[in-house]
Amino acid sequence: MNKVLLIIQREYITRVRKKSFIIMIFVVPLLILAMGFVIAMVAKDSGQPTSLKIVNVVDDSKLFAGKFHDVSNIKFIIPRQDLKTIKAISKDDENIATLFIPADYLTKGGVQIFAKKKSAIQLSSEIEKQMNDIAFNNNMIARHIDTAAIHSIKKTDISVNTVEVTDKGDKDANMGANIGIGIACAILIYLSLLIYGGQVMRGVIEEKTNRIIEVVISSVKPFQLMLGKIIGVGLVGLTQFGAWIILSVISTKIAGHALNSPASPMTGALAVLQTIPFGYIMGCFIFYFLSGYLLYAALFAAVGSAVDSETETQQFMFPITLPLLFTYLLSVSVLFRAPDSTLAVWLSMIPFTAPIAMMVRIPFDPPVWQVALSMSLMVIGFLFTTYVAARIYRVGILMYGKKASYKELVKCFFYKE
Repeated sequence: MNKVLLIIQREYITRVRKKSFIIMIFVVPLLILAMGFVIAMVAKDSGQPTSLKIVNVVDDSKLFAGKFHDVSNIKFIIPRQDLKTIKAISKDDENIATLFIPADYLTKGGVQIFAKKKSAIQLSSEIEKQMNDIAFNNNMIARHIDTAAIHSIKKTDISVNTVEVTDKGDKDANMGANIGIGIACAILIYLSLLIYGGQVMRGVIEEKTNRIIEVVISSVKPFQLMLGKIIGVGLVGLTQFGAWIILSVISTKIAGHALNSPASPMTGALAVLQTIPFGYIMGCFIFYFLSGYLLYAALFAAVGSAVDSETETQQFMFPITLPLLFTYLLSVSVLFRAPDSTLAVWLSMIPFTAPIAMMVRIPFDPPVWQVALSMSLMVIGFLFTTYVAARIYRVGILMYGKKASYKELVKCFFYKE
């Protein structure tokens, strides 16, 4: 046990003393804040043309011309020239587009926009919206329906808020915050498992390549060495996460004091975040990070012990990381929309996919028995993978000059001492 502790201490201290580790503790939160600010600014102006877009409307149907209204950066004009001349103008000037509405626009050819460059989606969406509104009004007028009365009725603005009924009373479900937290946790788990698992693998390859492993293995058992490396790097990851959480809490407090106005959007966002059970979510995050890390790091260590260079790991890395990638893609596209679906439940039970899938579901309060079963299966899963990896590791670290293959990994597993 003392030897394992020494290996853990060496792996941990070696990494936390690096300048890159200290720099990243402060840089990552700043990068996340900067990225969020940039995304917000880009989203605010996304789809907006950079300059005034003039749209010449050529309407052979005689149903739409003169009924378009100008909006921000888009101006509609009815030209006197024919379609051929107008298209030629659009070909020479990228800020002028031609909207052609044929007489039989509903049956053949459809409506077309001619422009020098591919038009922004905002332009085509605005034209579609206005044409649908105009067609709707034309149909009502044809049936002698009062369009003013219809539009006054349509102005009703209804918002729906989800309220969670609990034993302690009703509370706001905060669906948007739950979705954001679930996806953020899934992304963090995915990246951390790849980053820290990769560090274990590279550390094993480096020591094996430098022949340091032959000296170390004379003093400790292979399993002790592998376990020490995995735990040491895992503690490095927890240290970084802890530092990031502390810095995030401090920055949130500072932002809350700086923007203490009730009308401030930041104040409203902070009020929403205060209703989220961060203690429970953080506890689950730490568990699934540790259990998922132990599971995947053991496999990464086994792969690192069986190869002589990092370039040889590619054939083994894809099958190992495929469940993570598969679940990550589902988490940011499907799982957060249906956190209690059959697919989400099964993925949160399989040890190779549970760390990501369950962290998407945790903010939505899955049944306690499902969380308990998932955690139990995670413990069983990383114990099993650690056993398999240890049997490969004990032989693989002393193999040199032989090309690694799945057949060799199987031989290493069944090799008897």
